[in-house]
Order: sequence, then structure tokens, then C-alpha cells
Amino acid sequence: MCGRYNLIATGQQIMDHFRLLSLPVHNPDYNIPPGQKILAIVQLEDGSNRAVNLHWGLIPSWSKDRTISSHLINARAETLTEKPSFKKAYQHRRCLIPATGFFEWQSIDVGKQPYHIHKPDNALFAFGGLWEHWEQDQETVYSCTIITTVANDKIAPIHNRMPIIIAPDDYNRWLDKKTAIIAIADFLAADAYRNMQVIPISTRVNNPLHNDESCLT
Repeated sequence: MCGRYNLIATGQQIMDHFRLLSLPVHNPDYNIPPGQKILAIVQLEDGSNRAVNLHWGLIPSWSKDRTISSHLINARAETLTEKPSFKKAYQHRRCLIPATGFFEWQSIDVGKQPYHIHKPDNALFAFGGLWEHWEQDQETVYSCTIITTVANDKIAPIHNRMPIIIAPDDYNRWLDKKTAIIAIADFLAADAYRNMQVIPISTRVNNPLHNDESCLT
């Protein structure tokens, strides 16, 4: 799964990387947990891409309430075309979720060891995600989930799942609403993971209230 990540790039770096003209208010975030608003990039009806804030934890449009959100922070790539929660979003509401690293925990004899998984110099990359629009009474929520797949050889010793990473050359193709169905295997770019660094870090990151550079130490 992917239950925690970071985005410590500056706003200008994000705009440059994703070729955006504007960005919601952004501050570097060292420890991002589910259940809060996160930065995502979606495609609008006119075909342009825009950075928005989405609630991390998908709320399907048919859901009677938003409590389902905490169970849908991730979507398994293998069942996207089957699960009612994800099927329509996978067809027409794909998004990119900017990141500079993510965290996984390895079970050891004395508990769990956290790892920071990132590119050299904490370079930007993007998770593949899905987004939804939910309305109930007078409440409206735009939400998202991060897609995961089977872990590769580098990450498997720590965890059996990992988030999918979309290669920059595929950003627009992933977002394109005109592409009704996409074979997820087409986007599992090995190159996106090849230079990932897997670094053991302090258990300080375990507490989502801790949000500073020491979370990566």
C-alpha cells in the first residue's frame, strides 16, 4: 500500500516539472497522511491540466456518506476495471499526485522499521491516482486515491505493494479523458523505480503530527 508520502519541492519546482501556470497555496510537507487535502493534477473539460487540492481517501459518487473514504486511500491496479468504487474513475477521472518520496514499514523482531523511498536529491515524480466528485445534501467533496501494484525486487523485502509511478512522458496520456480504458501495464515504467533509493529512517515519521526535515533522517 501507500499510506504516507512527502512533497518537499517548492511551488516553482512543481509548476516547472508539470508545466503548470498556477498552483494552490503550497508549503513543503514532510509527512503526508491520508484523510487530508493533498495536491493533485487533473484534466479539465477543455483539455487543460490544473493543480487542485483533493481529499486523500476516495469517496465514490454513489456512496451514502464519506466514511468509506478511510478504506479507499489506495486502489489495487489489478482490479481497477472490476471494483465499483474505481471502475468509472479509472475510465475518465485519472490524476497525477506529485511526490518527492514515500514511506513503507518493514516488520522486524522489535517492531517496524520505516524506510524513505525516493529519487536522488529528492527529485519530483508522480503517483498515478484516481479522483471523484461526491455530493450529499449541501456537502461537496473532491477526493482521490493512489493506485498500487505488486512491489518490485527493490521494495518487496520491505512491503509487498508499492504505488505506481507515471513516467513524465506519459503524464498527458494518463490524464487524457479521451482515453476511455488504459492497460495499466502500459504505465508501469521500470525506469521510474530503477534509481529509487531505499533508506532506513527514524521512527519519528511514525507520528503524522511530526512534519519537518527530521522525518527523513
